Amino acid sequence: MVHKRPPRGLQLPPPRRLLLERFGVANIERRIAEELGVREQQVEATVALLDGGATVPFVARYRKEITGGLDDAQLRTLEERLNYLRELEERRVAILNSVREQGKLDSALEAAILAADSKGRLEDIYLPFKPKRRTKAEIAREAGLEPLSELLLTQPHNDPIVTAAGFVDADKQVADAAAALEGARAILVERFAEDADLIGSLREQMWSNGQMTSAVREGKKAEQWIKEHFFELSPDEQAALSHLKPRRRKLPKSSESYAAPCP
Repeated sequence: MVHKRPPRGLQLPPPRRLLLERFGVANIERRIAEELGVREQQVEATVALLDGGATVPFVARYRKEITGGLDDAQLRTLEERLNYLRELEERRVAILNSVREQGKLDSALEAAILAADSKGRLEDIYLPFKPKRRTKAEIAREAGLEPLSELLLTQPHNDPIVTAAGFVDADKQVADAAAALEGARAILVERFAEDADLIGSLREQMWSNGQMTSAVREGKKAEQWIKEHFFELSPDEQAALSHLKPRRRKLPKSSESYAAPCP
């Protein structure tokens, strides 16, 4: 008996399918082959079987002559990467279309979108162009406070109150220097939050240098099982367990911190 499931190739209308092939699907098999250290023909044959509805256990057991002997672990990794990369390419096309429809797709942005090699990087690039509600930063820009944000960023030695005083305008709902600074701050916060390179760098730094700590909640320390199952563990074990059973019982509290590496 052949174990099958419904075919799961990308179900896209013809124009999007063609665009998707242009921007990466043709290279998915090659990329997976390189990651697994196998021949591209092996990946292509396996993808055809999976797209035809065959399951990984069935392919591993009964189709070794077609896959070139790929084992169960390799097949599962192949399946996971195939799904991920296909979703990545489909999302890439959707983002390209969205930015193009906004009239903001220039050659540099298109190159950055096409070069993104992960969903996270792709979403970081798209963030400034993602449709969103009217923000505090947008309101501040409409009030003419973007030049103030630039001055605060490029001339930090100046007195911010004095600098902001020149942007006070009651007609634009900027009542005083404090209001002007609040608006400029909102612009800068949004700017930093939408900087794909900055976000990527900070994410990498947090993964490399971040520290997770945990501590007992007030009033819970007397419970004997905590001492036995939590506080006698190493800091790394405590950090891991703080997101499992003890956390569900509201016993520990956890926090994350970041220490910048020494230059």
